Amino acid sequence: MNRFGIGQPVRRVEDQRFLTGRGRYVDDIELPRMLHGALVMSPHAHARIKRIDTSAARAAAGVALVLTGEDVKAEKLGGIPPQFMPEDMGGPKGYRTFRPLLEPAKLRYVGDRVAFVVADTPANARLAAELIEIEYQPLPAVVNVEDAVKEGAPRVWDEWTSNVAFPLMMGNKDAADAAFAKAKHVASVRLYNNRVAANTLEPRAAIGDFSDDSYTLYTSSQNPHGVRQILAQRVFSIPESKLRVISPDVGGGFGMKGDTYPEDGLVLLAARRLGRPVKWVASRTESMLGDNHGRDQRVNAEIALDDNGKILAIRAQALHDVGAYITNAGVVPVLCALRNIPGVYLVPAFHVATKAVFTHTTPLGPYRGAGRPEAAYVTERLIEAAAKKIGMDPVELRRRNYIPPSAMPHATGTGWTYDSGDFAKLTDRCIEIADWNGFASRKKLSEGRGKLRGRALIYYLEDSGVFNERMELRFDPSGNATIVAGTHSHGQGHATTYAQMVSDWLGVPFESIRFVQGDTDQVPFGRGTYASRSAMLGGSALKAAADAVIEKAKGLAAHLMEVSAKDISFGSGKFTVAGTDKAIPLTEVAKAFYRPVGIPPQFGVGLDASGSSSHPPTFPNGCHICELEIDPETGVVQIDRYAVVDDVGMVINPMICHGQIEGALAQGIGQALMENVAFDRESGQMLSASFTDYAMPRADDLPEHYELDFIDVPAKTNPLGVKGIGEAGCVGAPPAVMLAVLDALAPLGVEHIDMPATPHRVWQAIQAARK
Repeated sequence: MNRFGIGQPVRRVEDQRFLTGRGRYVDDIELPRMLHGALVMSPHAHARIKRIDTSAARAAAGVALVLTGEDVKAEKLGGIPPQFMPEDMGGPKGYRTFRPLLEPAKLRYVGDRVAFVVADTPANARLAAELIEIEYQPLPAVVNVEDAVKEGAPRVWDEWTSNVAFPLMMGNKDAADAAFAKAKHVASVRLYNNRVAANTLEPRAAIGDFSDDSYTLYTSSQNPHGVRQILAQRVFSIPESKLRVISPDVGGGFGMKGDTYPEDGLVLLAARRLGRPVKWVASRTESMLGDNHGRDQRVNAEIALDDNGKILAIRAQALHDVGAYITNAGVVPVLCALRNIPGVYLVPAFHVATKAVFTHTTPLGPYRGAGRPEAAYVTERLIEAAAKKIGMDPVELRRRNYIPPSAMPHATGTGWTYDSGDFAKLTDRCIEIADWNGFASRKKLSEGRGKLRGRALIYYLEDSGVFNERMELRFDPSGNATIVAGTHSHGQGHATTYAQMVSDWLGVPFESIRFVQGDTDQVPFGRGTYASRSAMLGGSALKAAADAVIEKAKGLAAHLMEVSAKDISFGSGKFTVAGTDKAIPLTEVAKAFYRPVGIPPQFGVGLDASGSSSHPPTFPNGCHICELEIDPETGVVQIDRYAVVDDVGMVINPMICHGQIEGALAQGIGQALMENVAFDRESGQMLSASFTDYAMPRADDLPEHYELDFIDVPAKTNPLGVKGIGEAGCVGAPPAVMLAVLDALAPLGVEHIDMPATPHRVWQAIQAARK
């Protein structure tokens, strides 16, 4: 067995560099003669710019340039559009926004970009930015999604008919209504999926450079080729070959860094105007105000069941806040929040609808899970409400309605076709490792300490992997291999997992494999990393490249061994001749491709190959069991035990998979218990624009230990059998935690709490129930 091959818990090769402080992030890059930029952001949620006086700022110490919206307008630069709208896929028409680099006239949220100052130091740039005199005309604002759809609400976009950016609907209304009409039981929920901020450890940063009539952008992005495409084609109207985008080490992305932001264009414009590099690095408050947020959905949903507890239909009506602009992938959370509601259950009739709604708030975009957590939250809360309504054990109700393995492939009615899954088997295993049957004794011990104990079991399913991908393999004259990746690792460990694959398939020593990513001049094309796509699409493309390398090397291997190509085969890293002891390692064949003489011309020079992949999504799924305690005197929630059993298809590296699950669990638990972006309903001011007011989970807010396991049910839609992993924990954790909270509070009569279940909210619910 190859101890560095597929399925092995190989330690991440990247970590030595990161742990010893040798990572190279955008802010670590220092270019000669570099200047520094600072933003002026709107202090109003809605306002007209009446006058801007930049004279004092231009005269300030060290200042080289001041840009306003009028300057950008004079340059005739385009705005940043959404990648797609529902109408592009045959859906209903909506309003397509184009976010300018700087807004020249009307501001639509606190944090909208007003001006950009460039100076010799970051401090001087910020000081000069404060000297810009701006006269605003404040206008009425709306920051609550329910307020925004009311008649007479302040309009975010005067050019559009309302604050509804676009509607979406799925399913058959008549069939769902008929099912509800004959249902024995109906249960309903009204839920709020709270707005959250990504809060990456590394704030966004960008450096623009301009020379020889070409641009170079260093940016902390998950998708460098996507950034290049938007900036080149839509903003600057230049050939993509005139813009090089380098995304070096990136300290977390979570979907937020998959977008193109105004600052990416501003540093390029400033660099061109000044003939010097310009760097901008966000402060934490600028990140809170200016980075895309996630979630923020309000939904009313109901479920119909027959007298045996079988689901007949689900209906839902939702409002999804998209903020002031539709971002690059801003449609995705809205779409996936509907599309994934059926989950792992047989749902014969289905009708769900939503309205994406503009508000005077920070734009929304994908955040780890991007609509899948919203869908799972709705479905699992409905299942629990239904179990309570009919007096059935919620685990049993789930079992009765699981899609069985024999029903695969299964079409959901929302456009998905599940290829594989064994949901009951995973449930059984999760119950086992969670010591489900020991709960009663633990609850009694909690009661003895004056604590309330609750538990919940949920089952999630998500879709993962979108678009197509391209990967390359190149061998150098020494026989070492280089992976040229179109994906982008920003914590996922691609340098390790891809090398494991290549070592397994080609027999190349693990330590002899180099990894290249994140530079559009070195990587011909790629789509980056998001939506848990890299192992499936990047890995499948890498497998195609590896197969092509074998096929290309086969002819030269036959020549070197003086046999016919049809008589040789490849395995365990070498070519062998049937019926003989002749063999030659692939690495030796690779070296031969570079010999200056003695190689027939038809073999060319060098051994390399590219591969591409385009496969339907996969459907990772799993069972979560959360067990927690609540102090009724303070409302503090402490998670005591947490078990997860996941089906992520073939596991490439279990150690990395565990890390991905635990990281996503922390974010899902954080949303459920403490994280929340809040706005003042009247002024539109953000009330949580720093870590003083935005609560991030700390180590002692999380379980000391997670019980994690995998049951592999290989995907049938890609050659590796892999499914996504990166977002899984974030999808299952919110319903698991919130249902466990409600289970603990049920003896007191508490029936509902919205996320986040902060100590104050829990304490208030307890007091209200006692009264």
